[in-house]
Amino acid sequence: MNLPNKLTVLRVILIPFFVVFLLLDAPLYYWIALGIFCIASLTDLLDGKIARKYNLVTNFGKFMDPLADKLLVSAALVCLVELGKLPSWMVILIISREFIISGFRLIAADNGVVIAASYWGKFKTVFQMAMIIFLIMNLAGVIHPVFELVTQLLVWISLILTVVSLIDYLIKNKSVLSENNQK
Repeated sequence: MNLPNKLTVLRVILIPFFVVFLLLDAPLYYWIALGIFCIASLTDLLDGKIARKYNLVTNFGKFMDPLADKLLVSAALVCLVELGKLPSWMVILIISREFIISGFRLIAADNGVVIAASYWGKFKTVFQMAMIIFLIMNLAGVIHPVFELVTQLLVWISLILTVVSLIDYLIKNKSVLSENNQK
């Protein structure tokens, strides 16, 4: 197993530890959860860069990297609902988008089409991760009016980018669902 794939597996392994510390409901544990989340998020950045730079792209990586991202972000969002930091309807919308795009990619792959990540999708991921970091910092006791404003902006920008990236994927890849593409 190459280094990018090991980083992806590490990200998946870190998820339960992140969830446990986040749900222990104490400032010190929130900081530990935040550290784990930041490390896991950095592995997302590193694995792709290393895989492309050193031509280490594998089918395992193509499958597991986006899945690991979805698992990490979804776990964080569900925990943040439990902790009262996000409304459930937002999290349902964000996670639904992930299921729709994953389903779309499966249909495309079945028809021999590869749907690459778009810039909208990448922006969405960056803003979602930043939003999660700020929300966890808020749980840990970082409360300042400017910080609160930035946090709320990140929440709404993440939600908007979720919808925009979904629409972008659907418009750019609508031919994937056409009857002519079905086997």
